[in-house]
Amino acid sequence: MTAAAIPPEIDRWFACRGWRVRRHQADMLTAADAGRHALLVADTGAGKTLAGFLPTLAAFCPSRLAGAAPPDGLHTLYVSPLKALAHDVQRNLLTPVAEMGLPIRIETRSGDTPSDRKARQRARPPHVLLTTPESLSLLLSYPEAAAMFAGLQRIVIDEIHAFATGKRGDLLALSLARLQAIAPGLRRVGLSATLADPDAFRGWLAPWGEIDTVALVMGEKGADPHVALLLPTEERIPWSGHAATWAIPQLYDRIRAHRTTLVFTNTRFLAEYIFQQLWSANDDHLPIGIHHGSLSKEARRKVEGAMARGELRALVCTASLDLGVDWGDIDLVVQMGAPKGSSRLLQRIGRANHRLDQPSEALLVPGNRFEFLEAMAAVQAVEEGQRDGEDFRPGGLDVLAQHVMACACAGPFHEADLLAEVRSSLAYAWVDGAAFARVLDFVATGGYALRSYEKFRRIVRERDGRWRLAHPEQAARHRLNAGIIVDAEMLDVRFRNGRSLGRVEEQFGASLKPGDTFRFAGLDLEVEALRDLELIVRAARRSATIPSYMGQRMPISTHLADRVRALLADRAGWARFPDDVREWLEVQDWRSHLPAPGRLLVESFPHLGLAYTTYYTFEGWNANQSLGMLITRRMEDRGLGPLGFVATDYTLAVWGMKPVDDPAAMLSPDILTHEFVDWVQQSYLLRRAFREVAVISGLVERQHPGKRKSGRQVTFSTDLIFDVLRKYEPDHLLIQAAWADARARMTDVARVADLLDRAAREIDHVHLDRISPLSVPVLSMIGRESLPSGAADDELLAEAETLASLAMRPDPVAED
Repeated sequence: MTAAAIPPEIDRWFACRGWRVRRHQADMLTAADAGRHALLVADTGAGKTLAGFLPTLAAFCPSRLAGAAPPDGLHTLYVSPLKALAHDVQRNLLTPVAEMGLPIRIETRSGDTPSDRKARQRARPPHVLLTTPESLSLLLSYPEAAAMFAGLQRIVIDEIHAFATGKRGDLLALSLARLQAIAPGLRRVGLSATLADPDAFRGWLAPWGEIDTVALVMGEKGADPHVALLLPTEERIPWSGHAATWAIPQLYDRIRAHRTTLVFTNTRFLAEYIFQQLWSANDDHLPIGIHHGSLSKEARRKVEGAMARGELRALVCTASLDLGVDWGDIDLVVQMGAPKGSSRLLQRIGRANHRLDQPSEALLVPGNRFEFLEAMAAVQAVEEGQRDGEDFRPGGLDVLAQHVMACACAGPFHEADLLAEVRSSLAYAWVDGAAFARVLDFVATGGYALRSYEKFRRIVRERDGRWRLAHPEQAARHRLNAGIIVDAEMLDVRFRNGRSLGRVEEQFGASLKPGDTFRFAGLDLEVEALRDLELIVRAARRSATIPSYMGQRMPISTHLADRVRALLADRAGWARFPDDVREWLEVQDWRSHLPAPGRLLVESFPHLGLAYTTYYTFEGWNANQSLGMLITRRMEDRGLGPLGFVATDYTLAVWGMKPVDDPAAMLSPDILTHEFVDWVQQSYLLRRAFREVAVISGLVERQHPGKRKSGRQVTFSTDLIFDVLRKYEPDHLLIQAAWADARARMTDVARVADLLDRAAREIDHVHLDRISPLSVPVLSMIGRESLPSGAADDELLAEAETLASLAMRPDPVAED
């Protein structure tokens, strides 16, 4: 491509600020002038957003207009995963537009936008509209969409890595296909700082089969971040626990020494706990805030405003600020606990300084010894520029059903035309005529088992073959209920007499079936039923099979897990580790084995009169939890008397009355065709997945005019429909979609399958006479629920020290 000339207005604006147009910014203008789509991968602080908008600004520069009138109507769409990010971009764009005197009107549109402004935007759109995937889909559902988007020139998708691989990405992919059909000259632009596989995202961004039309623009390399590990000055790194409370005094000193510190945690519970601990240490009364998704919108906006004004010295937060707005005063980022992925860590590190030529400063605070290894692996990955991320998977049928309904709201359509449009996206290129006909039939009737109910009749076929709305009111109902994000529910844990014990995440409760036992609030409980968002329990007559309720959290990425295994295998590299970590690994190596890359270490040993087996999988908590469910069922069938299991990201420990002499038999691949299917069907996993796809597809409505259904009401409705379909139409489109979700998201079955594949090839099975050093962290968690306050960490540490004294004792041990 021939380099594009930078308009003098833009050149002067950069020069007045003491800046220069960076090479990747100029390359984005060159790609636009050549009529190409573009994907920009550049570090945080590299001016990605401005690069994405540079062709838009250029199009309105007088030097390029050469006396012609400025473009009229909607010229550029900007799509971001967060409403707050869109508002921040608007603020940052208004400055150059005003200072260059460009005739550009910029507005935002989201669920918070007043209805009169939304109506005005459809009739007289601004030149640049900043929005979210859901709001864009709703815009496309209006009859005036074709006129509104006919002249659209560009769509800029920011933080593309954050949602392209999920259902929000499916919805946006379908919207892109529709926009391209309306405006064939439309050019697509993606922006990201953290992509492991840029070509995969080029394929997603491009119209299907046209990846070569997407120019890949790599940003100028910025200053390397300064990433360090915070280690105890006097104490040892804890064996177990996640709160890293040992670090609070040191962390507070760092906050005092910096202008503004962003403290990331991996869960909302941990954010609250760390916030409380910092306030207890806050003798200087420093302004410290907290930000996470459970807080009210007003509370979050208040904190965001205080940060933007530079009024806070520290902010404790969760992934709610992973895609943070541009707060230039942040000069330190802290990651409490394990980072879980190099891309996520890089994204968080980039919040500091937010300038390409200045290094970001970051501090990793491991909560335990495995988290130390994970933090070391993450630092290595950052230093080597390695990224990780989720793979693309086929688009969801529930999202496709929602899109079909949106298209019908905009006006009648021909089946063949819409199918061709849908198939022009990578996510739905797999959809053939038969699959699309099933989707249309579902939207039209609800499916075979529901077609006699008028309420499920949303579209009809006209005599000329076109599909249209069954009734005009269906459009308003669709716009009221459309969306992809289905709020996660918490389950009340109750005895039958109504006594409440607390709340657990629904994903945990959904994995249980009647008769399963788990430990919660200090009690061994047996599940009687799950109904209307209540987990009904009774006192268990035996020890809990799942002895620790650990709550929801992010799993370690496959890439980072591989790096941790490599650290364990690199004995020469242990010299860099603290003495207590090095001793831990040396004794493990002497007494047993260490997990080796490409192999599965399994240990068997007696403990407190029971037979224990530990599987060092490194496949993440979700996969290990699922595997624990399956292995205990298989042990039961074989008469081994399983009594319980506990899972971490790294390890699965299972125990019972009799030892597992052949772990390969526990891990044969047919466990995924027999026990897995049986477990999912008997538990509530499929029912929970069905509720989500039923809401997304529009089969069950969350809102009516002036009234929103409670989570309990939605659950009741979807449960009734689920029971009908399971009985009369088990191959229903939504049952199929629910199975896909249960396998991919809820059980992480792909990682379980990878583990089984590894087990089929190479297992290192070691028989020991007692607990091993490497198994201390997981066994110390037995019976220690992770309470919201995080206070259970003290119990974890005490139990771990007791187990460690046994595991690290140097007397000889028998092995096989």
